[in-house]
Order: sequence, then C-alpha cells, then structure tokens
Amino acid sequence: MAHLKRVYVIRHGKPSATWGGDDDDPGLDETGHAQARAARDWLMALPAHERPSKVVSSPLRRCRETAEPTAKALGVTVEVDARVGEIPTPAALSAEERGPWLRKSFAGTWAEIQGDLDYDAWRREIAASLVARGNTAVFSHYVATNAVVSQLLGDPRVLAFRPDHASVTVLETDGESLSLVEMGREANTGVL
Repeated sequence: MAHLKRVYVIRHGKPSATWGGDDDDPGLDETGHAQARAARDWLMALPAHERPSKVVSSPLRRCRETAEPTAKALGVTVEVDARVGEIPTPAALSAEERGPWLRKSFAGTWAEIQGDLDYDAWRREIAASLVARGNTAVFSHYVATNAVVSQLLGDPRVLAFRPDHASVTVLETDGESLSLVEMGREANTGVL
C-alpha cells in the first residue's frame, strides 16, 4: 500500500472587494491578511510528517496573498497553477452577467450548468492536479474547493459546503486517488 500524503486546500482570505465588483482581481483586506497568517499558523502547527512542504496557488491575487505567509514560513516559492483557479464562466457572459450566472449556478447541480464549457472536465482537472501532489498547501477558491469536495462526496450540487475564508479542507492522496479527511470550517461568507 502506498504511503498517504496530505493535501490542504485553503480558500483564500477575505478580499478587499467582492466578486462582481469593479476590481476583477482584488487582493486581501486587513481581515484577509490576518486570516492568511492564521492559516499559516495552523499549517505550521501540524506534526512534521503532515506539514506541507510545497505551496501552490491560483493565479488570482487574493490566493497568492493568502499563500505568501505559508510559503515564507516554509522557505519555499509559491507555485502558481491555473488548474486550481476560479470557475471559468461562459465566454458570452459580460462582466455584469457573471454575478447572476454564478448565483444561479450555485443554487443548482453540476449537470445543470453544462453549456459551452465542460464543468465535469474542469472538476476532474482540479482533482487530477491535487492527486499528483503530496504534503502540499493549495490556496484556491470557494467553487474550486466545492468542485473537488462534491466529487469526493458524490454530491451533484455545485455547493456541497460553504468553506469560510482561509478555511482548510484536508485531503489524502496515494498518488492515484484522493480521499476527503475533513472539510474546512464553514461560514456564511456572502457568496449566496
């Protein structure tokens, strides 16, 4: 049996602007920076054999800023990986249409949001990127975290749970498959 490694999927800290606002790539606000430090502290307090040795982030600023304290504490560089980025939206949507589309999608199932984009393939791509990792902290997004958790739970809903800012979802991998150890802290984050 292969040795299991931990993958920690951390939702970014509280951004300085909400999605659908004027800034399409906001950084963290002061609360978000404090949350990033708290996530670092939680990860660094893990036993040495479970502690992450690598840090991966979505390309978006709020994730990169959340990842920085952990990377600095570990003495590593943040690896940016677009596969753990935000949910892609249909190309035909304007910036004003994105918010309503997301709200409608959040209330449904993965099968209901199929269209010009293959969301099942997107979900598989995220999971595949995590399976190949071990003892890694992955800083990602609300829906991307749900994409993986809903697969692991066999839950057809887009939102299988509501991860709070900087909450840590713990997964295990043997290099071939993923399993859910613990979902991150949930909260009403204003996404819905």
